[in-house]
Amino acid sequence: MSELVTGEAVALEVRPARLPSRALAVLIDLAVAVTVYIVVTIVLMASTSSLDEAAQVALSIAAFLLVLVGGPIAVETLSHGRSLGKLACGLRVVRDDGGPIRFRHALVRGAIGTVEIVMTFGVVACIASLVSARGRRLGDVFAGTLVVRERLPVSQVGFVPPPPPWLSGRFSALDLSAVPDGLWLAIRQYLTRMQQLDPQVGWTMAQRLAADLAARTGAPVPQSVPPAAYLAAVVQERQAREVRRTFAAGAATVAGAPTDTGTRAGSGADAAVPSVGAGAQHGAPDTYGPPPVPPAPAPAPAPAPQPAVYVTGTPAAVPREAAEQSGDRPSTGFAPPA
Repeated sequence: MSELVTGEAVALEVRPARLPSRALAVLIDLAVAVTVYIVVTIVLMASTSSLDEAAQVALSIAAFLLVLVGGPIAVETLSHGRSLGKLACGLRVVRDDGGPIRFRHALVRGAIGTVEIVMTFGVVACIASLVSARGRRLGDVFAGTLVVRERLPVSQVGFVPPPPPWLSGRFSALDLSAVPDGLWLAIRQYLTRMQQLDPQVGWTMAQRLAADLAARTGAPVPQSVPPAAYLAAVVQERQAREVRRTFAAGAATVAGAPTDTGTRAGSGADAAVPSVGAGAQHGAPDTYGPPPVPPAPAPAPAPAPQPAVYVTGTPAAVPREAAEQSGDRPSTGFAPPA
């Protein structure tokens, strides 16, 4: 991998094309160009047979420059660095800052390429490409361009390897609420790329990430568990919790969906009406069954008998509540004189 720094000071990681792929692309381009040149030459010879020899030589030179020099320049300019051979090999010509090439870049590359590829049979281009750290030939050096690979080999990027079976469910009691998203991202990137790291570097990174994760969860890393396996097990536990939470939220949404005859907030008879099909199918709402018959309201309980009190001056005993509500409630136990 190599880094290109754009005009905005942004570093881009690119994969420069090496000599074998570039040579194959050049061979394809040369084969197409030579085929077109031969066809054009035959047509010119047939159409200019009446001209003298000097005119035919001039037309041959013009056809050579037009097809073998101007053709690649025009194709790279119009396709922004992707000729037929580069398209077949998954390559592209870009500027040193990663941007698309323009006519002047293609002109310099094509003019110098005629000398180092066509006239020297590619010997100068091969030597320059082998010496250069980025595999650039002289045309790329003078034009300020670079040939990069657009199609990278397919890899299992983003695949988190599962933990050992004996660790599944072992960390179900960990508190993962304090672990930040940045730490989860770092752990995931390490697990997806740990097979590409040096063993010593990978072990050191796993120990550091495991220590950070243990500090966030409040539980130390078990001594018998390798750091990488511990990270994979905790990530699997987090994913399992996310799945359970998602399904629980979906089930709660379905179970609590309002229906036409569902439970309504209120008091009295409205509060006593159950939802449709509330007892069927483990609590799942049944929107297709007949509405249930609401139960008859229970009779109101009879009021408890109140104790009677005797008020002086009254002919009989009256209840305490009536005596309290009457306006003749005495302040003492004596009746007023007649």
